[in-house]
Amino acid sequence: MGAGIAQLALENGHEVVLHDVDEAAIERGRARIRDGLARRAAKLDLDADTIDDWVDGRLAGLRESASLDGLGAEAEVIVEAALEDLALKRTIFRTLDAAAPPETILATNTSALSIAAIAAATNRQGRVIGMHFFNPAPVLKLVEVIRGLETSDETARAITELAGELGKTAAEARDFPGFVSNRILMPFINEAVWALHDGVAEAEAIDTIARLGFAHPLGPLALADLIGLDTCVAIMEVLRDGLDDERYAPCPLLQQLVSAGKLGRKSGAGFFIYQS
Repeated sequence: MGAGIAQLALENGHEVVLHDVDEAAIERGRARIRDGLARRAAKLDLDADTIDDWVDGRLAGLRESASLDGLGAEAEVIVEAALEDLALKRTIFRTLDAAAPPETILATNTSALSIAAIAAATNRQGRVIGMHFFNPAPVLKLVEVIRGLETSDETARAITELAGELGKTAAEARDFPGFVSNRILMPFINEAVWALHDGVAEAEAIDTIARLGFAHPLGPLALADLIGLDTCVAIMEVLRDGLDDERYAPCPLLQQLVSAGKLGRKSGAGFFIYQS
């Protein structure tokens, strides 16, 4: 997600500083950004000779930082896209709060976690907000904007305007577990996993029925593989605990696959097998 958000910002003329705790991940991210920009350039009305120049021109706005402290000095907006772990995100936001100027907006791409709880780790709760992109970020049009308890109107307007500049449609949701998108989507995915668990149909048939019957571009099991099965489990657990409702408990088959290291596309196998 981080690479996709960075690519989107570069496409639209913004300068980007990329950070990851893993240096190899930064290199992989840069490669993914270059590939994504090349795919984007191929869809534009450009001469073949100018495609590389277009890609290189946008990549010129990208640099990397080995530490979170290196992100803040000139940043107008910092978007965090770390794992769905509240303690981790609070640690990141605490560091960013100390490093960035007071006017910098700190946005989280969390899929389900409390914006207020993340913001409470900072001294700028009015300038912390949820900016939930959808995967793949350069393609899908929606950005879910979620205010924390103290998020200011000014911050919400700025992030809504930024989403528009990036070619996205912003829709505002309240700070409840899963917001709107995952409160609806994750039970749908989870029920598809239950159908597989109970032997109602094979994985391919379940996804075919969803794609052709509901006109979805991806079936729920393939979508879970794209999101990451570990992320799906984490979101379901946030929904279950936050709403105090066992209806949102992740299916045992989903948990079993995660325990076995079958996390979906990123691990090469989940409900389906993927070529590297």
